Amino acid sequence: MFQKILIANRGEIALRVLRACKELGIQTVVVHSTADADAMHVRLADESVCIGPPPSRDSYLNIHQIVAACEITGADAVHPGYGFLSENAKFADILAAHNITFIGPTGDHIRVMGDKIEAKRTAKRLGIPVVPGSDGAVTEEKEAKRIAAEIGYPVIIKASAGGGGRGMKVAHTEADLEVALQTARSEAGAAFGDDAVYIEKYLQKPRHIEVQVFGDGFGRGVHFGERDCSLQRRHQKVWEEANSPALNAEERSRIGGICAKAIADLGYSGAGTIEFLYENGEFYFIEMNTRLQVEHPVTEAITGIDLVHEQIRVASGGGLSVRQEDIKFNGHAIECRINAEDPRTFTPSPGTITHFHTPGGLGIRVDSGVYSGYKIPPYYDSLIGKLIVHGRNRVECMMRLRRALDEFVVDGIKTTLPLFRDLVGNADIANGDYDIHWLEKYLAKEE
Repeated sequence: MFQKILIANRGEIALRVLRACKELGIQTVVVHSTADADAMHVRLADESVCIGPPPSRDSYLNIHQIVAACEITGADAVHPGYGFLSENAKFADILAAHNITFIGPTGDHIRVMGDKIEAKRTAKRLGIPVVPGSDGAVTEEKEAKRIAAEIGYPVIIKASAGGGGRGMKVAHTEADLEVALQTARSEAGAAFGDDAVYIEKYLQKPRHIEVQVFGDGFGRGVHFGERDCSLQRRHQKVWEEANSPALNAEERSRIGGICAKAIADLGYSGAGTIEFLYENGEFYFIEMNTRLQVEHPVTEAITGIDLVHEQIRVASGGGLSVRQEDIKFNGHAIECRINAEDPRTFTPSPGTITHFHTPGGLGIRVDSGVYSGYKIPPYYDSLIGKLIVHGRNRVECMMRLRRALDEFVVDGIKTTLPLFRDLVGNADIANGDYDIHWLEKYLAKEE
C-alpha cells in the first residue's frame, strides 16, 4: 500500500479522496492555488503545497509543479480526482517516468479512450454496441452527405478530441449538413486544438445511461451497475440516479456483463465509466471516461462499496476486492449537483457563503468542501456540493430527497437548490419519465 498520496485536485473531490486516504491510514498531500489557500481540503491534509496563482493553467494543470510537489513531499502516488489532469495521458506517463504511481489507467488506455473515434473503434472491437455512423474522422462534405444518407437523418456531428457539448452540432436535413460540419470543426479546433469530427445517427429521445466498471489490470473486470444521467443542461449532468428507472434487472445484467468483459479483455486498470445512449431497448456506446465520475456516490450508496478505496487498492497492486457475484444492488439513490449559479439563468454566482447548513438523517450524504464564511473563487467550476440520498426504493428516495432539499441552506450566493425543489414536485420526474432533452424543454417553459 502507498505511504503518501498527493491529491492533484480541489474542492469536494479533493476532500472526498482525502477522507478515503485517512480511512486507509495513508498520509495525504494536497496541492492548491493561492485562491484555495483557505479551502477545507487544505486545512485537513497532512501536508499542503501551493503550486501557483489562481488560473488553472498556472496551478492545477501545471504538471511540472505537481511533480515537483511529489518530489518535495515524498509522495509515492497521485490521485487526480476528476477534471483537470485526470484524463491526461502525458501526466500519467510523466509520473511513471518519475516512479510515482498514477491512480488510474495507463497513459495508453487514456489516449485510446480520449480520442472519440478510436474509442468507438475499440468499443466495437470489444463487443460493445455502438451508434451507427462514420468509422473515422470526416473532413469532406461529400463524404459527410454519403454517410448521413446511409444512416438516415437526423445526424449529429461531434468533436473527436472533446466533450461537454463543444464541437457538437445536429443536422436534420442535407441542407443543414454543410453549415453543421463547418461549425462543428471550427468549434472543435478552437476548444481542443483538433478540428477532427465524426458523424453519428442522432437519436430522438434517448436516455443517458452509464455503466461503472473496474479492472485490475491483469484481465479481471467487474461492473457496479448503471447510473441514469439523462437530466442534463447543455450536455452537462445535473441529476443522476442509480439504478436507472428505465432498465430492468435483465437489461442491467446484460449491458453490465458486456462492459465488464470488455474491460477485462482490454486489460484495463482502475475505475472507468462506459457511457451509452439508450432508446427502444437498445444501448449505443458514446464514450468512456477513464476516471472517477462526479456521480460515483450514487453507485457507492446502492452497492455499499467505496470506489475510491477500490481505486487505491487496484493502483497499489492489490487487485479488486470483490468478484462480480459479490456485488449486490440495494435500494435507490439520487444525486443533485449543487452549483453556485442562478437557478434560472445558470449564471455563475461566486462570492462569500454567509450561512451553510446541510441536511442530515438516515440515507443522506453531502459531499462538499465549502463552509460558512468560505469565499467561492470565480476561477473554477461552479460545483459547491453534491446531495446524495438513498432509500429502500425510488419512492422512499424521492420523499427523502424532498425533505433533504427543504433542510439545505446556502446563504450569501445564488445556488441551483430552487431548481431541484421544483424538480422533485414534477410528475414526470416522480414517474422517472424523462430523456436527455427533458430538462432543457422544462426550463424553456419556465422562462
